[in-house]
Amino acid sequence: MDVRLVASDLDGTIIRADGTISARTIEAFRHARESGLHVVFVTGRPMRWLDPVRRAFGHLGTVICSNGAVLYDLESESLISAATIEPAALLQVRDIILRVEPTATFAAETTRGLHLGAGFAEPGDTGRLGEIRALDLGAADLHEAGVVKFLAKSRTRDSDAFMAAVAGSLAELVSVTHSAFDVSLLEMAHVDVNKSVALEAYAAGLGIGAGQVVAFGDMPNDLQMLSWAGHGYAMASGHPSALLAAAHLAPGVEDDGVARILEDILAGRTPETR
Repeated sequence: MDVRLVASDLDGTIIRADGTISARTIEAFRHARESGLHVVFVTGRPMRWLDPVRRAFGHLGTVICSNGAVLYDLESESLISAATIEPAALLQVRDIILRVEPTATFAAETTRGLHLGAGFAEPGDTGRLGEIRALDLGAADLHEAGVVKFLAKSRTRDSDAFMAAVAGSLAELVSVTHSAFDVSLLEMAHVDVNKSVALEAYAAGLGIGAGQVVAFGDMPNDLQMLSWAGHGYAMASGHPSALLAAAHLAPGVEDDGVARILEDILAGRTPETR
């Protein structure tokens, strides 16, 4: 396999259910870098929520955050670029969702932190979410910072049903996806943003094409990335849509699936494919 760049999702792909990254996975990524491969993590997480990466790999290069809306330099702990949602689009999106799901609650991730709407947080969330502000879609500071991800939560439908109910009406305003197993949460970004768009641009900057990229993911927010990469691997433990989108299947996250595939690639073996 001609691979020059490794792109990996985090949660459910290399971050296990207990929030850790296995020693085997850490070693596989370190070996990849020592072998001259480029490594980029491509995550739905915001840039303020990258501690598992720091603990496992230190200040390792660049991370594509917020489903492709943010490019973050982990080495210098600085924002490189951000694609933000137009203020008028946020209001339209909220109104469309409320017509379909009247009890929906909202939050917005900006380049400076999280803004929570009434009723969005679950009991016990406060400590995990860190510093938060109240959500006001008309507030000047919200738009000055720039919204990179708009979140909507349903307590009456699962994520797939929630997305199916609203995605068509939102298509010209924002991109829509979801990535959480345990909560019905839609993640929305600038209409032209998804993981594959950001990854393609990042790879192009290195002179790397899709055929030289191996990508790993497990959820609907990984679909475009898995389809774009020349070697796309869905985790066996992932969402059914990810398994359909990817050409190849990796063992589940608890079985060190990403590490196993990387070990084969680095040893010059062709990983088993479906």
